[in-house]
Amino acid sequence: MWSSFSEWFWQERLWLPPNNSWAALEDRDGLVYAHPRDMLAALPLALALVVMRFIFERFVGMPLSRLLGVRNHARRLVKPNATLEKYFLTEGWKPKEPQMALLAAQCGLTLQQTQRWFRRRRNQDRPCLTKKFCEASWRFAFYLCSFFGGLSVLYHESWLWTPAMCWDSYPNQPLKPALYYWYLLELSFYISLLITLPFDVKRKDFKEQVAHHFVTIILIVFSYSSNLLRIGSLVLLLHDASDYLLEAGKMFNYTNRRKVCDALFIIFSLVFFYTRLVLFPTKILYTTYYESIAERSPFFGYYFFNVLLMVLQLLHVFWSGLILRMLCSFLKKGRMEKDVRSDVEESDSSDGEADQGHLPLKNGATHRPGAAPMDGPRSRLAGRLANGHTPAT
Repeated sequence: MWSSFSEWFWQERLWLPPNNSWAALEDRDGLVYAHPRDMLAALPLALALVVMRFIFERFVGMPLSRLLGVRNHARRLVKPNATLEKYFLTEGWKPKEPQMALLAAQCGLTLQQTQRWFRRRRNQDRPCLTKKFCEASWRFAFYLCSFFGGLSVLYHESWLWTPAMCWDSYPNQPLKPALYYWYLLELSFYISLLITLPFDVKRKDFKEQVAHHFVTIILIVFSYSSNLLRIGSLVLLLHDASDYLLEAGKMFNYTNRRKVCDALFIIFSLVFFYTRLVLFPTKILYTTYYESIAERSPFFGYYFFNVLLMVLQLLHVFWSGLILRMLCSFLKKGRMEKDVRSDVEESDSSDGEADQGHLPLKNGATHRPGAAPMDGPRSRLAGRLANGHTPAT
């Protein structure tokens, strides 16, 4: 059964252009070609990268965060409450107000106390700044090395400057060792990201990130197996060009160096828009859609590869929208606000708790439009408001 599936799965018509065979891509005369089995080496290498990451974060990321002055926010621990904890773990982090009122009645607490309990409980599960910094520093180190390493591998290759040359003599293109090791490293890294997903900082675009990792892994494996390494290497290089700038901006954001963070974000945005929204569709997608079949007929791999590239492009457009939102906020306020993908810690006055308590007070009394100010000793009403109680109506 397995042999039948393997024979069907590796049909030449699925992976190679018409009139080409696996036999023609066997190593010969000192020439080495890409073989699908080569990618199996990425699995142990991915595990090694996971170990390297934890060592890096422990002995490089942590000391660097202390050196640069990263400070975790002080968090107030919640008082143990079995009823609220059970609801938090089984039903959700943010109960709606009717359910919140019911929980408050069950626990003998006020609505404000119950809201505060859930806010503090949510904050407890949010990653601290040190963890975020360590994660960003690891990714920055990898993306920086990967980009400049890939650039050194491809700099003297003709197809880097003229993508149409990716299809010269395809698929009879020998494999160079440097390109193989870089490809293998990239695949291993994205597999390691999937392995560590349960432990990483979760952001609002978590699902899109998972989709991106899966599509990238499939693209790398398929392009290697079909000997599409030339065009695949260009896709990898374009993505690495902006990723290390993003991670560097995050690191400076966590250290509260606003001016450096703002400058890096502007540079990252320009590089991202140019590589993902200009170069990727006009150079990569154009050559894979049109120039790749100028001298050969389309085959299954042609359609499959282009569909994956289109999925990547849709993700580029999605993230470009998030970046534009942040840029608009930057232009309006003159400085970068929080990452729109991030889950920010809540203060004890969130969720509309005691909204009236945010009104200016004088001697403990609220000043409302049209109301006469109350000077002198606190009135009973002002005292009740100052203590967090609301007057009966």
